Amino acid sequence: MTASIILPDAGNAGSAGTGPSQPGKTRPARFRRTSREGYRINWWLTALMLVASLTILVPLYFTVAMALKSPDQIGTGTGLAWPNPLNWENFAKAYVATNFPKAFLSTALVTIFSVLGALASSSLVAYAIARNWNHRFFRGSFVYLLSAMFIPFPVIILPLIKQTALLGLDNPAGVAFLHILGGISFNTLLYIAFVRAIPVELEESARMDGATTWQVFFKIILPLLAPMNATVGIFAFLGSWNDFLLPQMIIADPALQTLPVVQMLFQGEFNTDYSLAFASYLMAMAPTLVVYILAQRWVLSGVMRGAVK
Repeated sequence: MTASIILPDAGNAGSAGTGPSQPGKTRPARFRRTSREGYRINWWLTALMLVASLTILVPLYFTVAMALKSPDQIGTGTGLAWPNPLNWENFAKAYVATNFPKAFLSTALVTIFSVLGALASSSLVAYAIARNWNHRFFRGSFVYLLSAMFIPFPVIILPLIKQTALLGLDNPAGVAFLHILGGISFNTLLYIAFVRAIPVELEESARMDGATTWQVFFKIILPLLAPMNATVGIFAFLGSWNDFLLPQMIIADPALQTLPVVQMLFQGEFNTDYSLAFASYLMAMAPTLVVYILAQRWVLSGVMRGAVK
């Protein structure tokens, strides 16, 4: 939209070489360009971030280089030397050695149920607490959930092993169930901060139209929780997919073990097959990279919106 100004009728307006003006006539106003100081690049901060990125890029390069080396190439030179020739057969050997399809399926099922359970349970609990904060019971429930974050996991691992064995949950389903319970405290804390920022008037309008509490949550609140759902989902995904201790302790059947546990077969008592181990690490890391790339724009958005009301 072009800005305009109204020029007054001046008799000698043409002396400036612009011609006589007419009453009520408008012409575009000329604005000076605003300073681009706000867009100035902070080169010191950029250099610092580039140096910090090396803490991720260098280990990633090391992993790729080791995965493409033969045992003879690993024994000579440094770990950062690029292999020549490339040994792509390491991925095929690791695929067969780990029975990758079965281990991948077991890990994927545990992760999927953990993520869905974390989103459903934590969002419902957070909504109930945030909208009933004036009641002592819900405030006490919030404190109770937060107190669980201060209990060290090694303290409760042995009782969990006993309980899951007695209840018949010493399988991937039991691992997914424990992941949901273990993350409900932190996830609820994130959700509560986000739900409080949602205006209550939206729910009141829906209730006036006859909506029930469940309809209000699933049709109004849940869609607005999309950024936080992505944030909690990525945290739950990474925690479940990369978990080693819980599946190793809980799952009794070796055939149902997840990828992080199966990858231990490359580490013997006296030697380690590094080339196959790193090849299997790359294959297991691929899904996490895909999920993070797809959800990265939501992660920071969800955390920032939940932190500021």
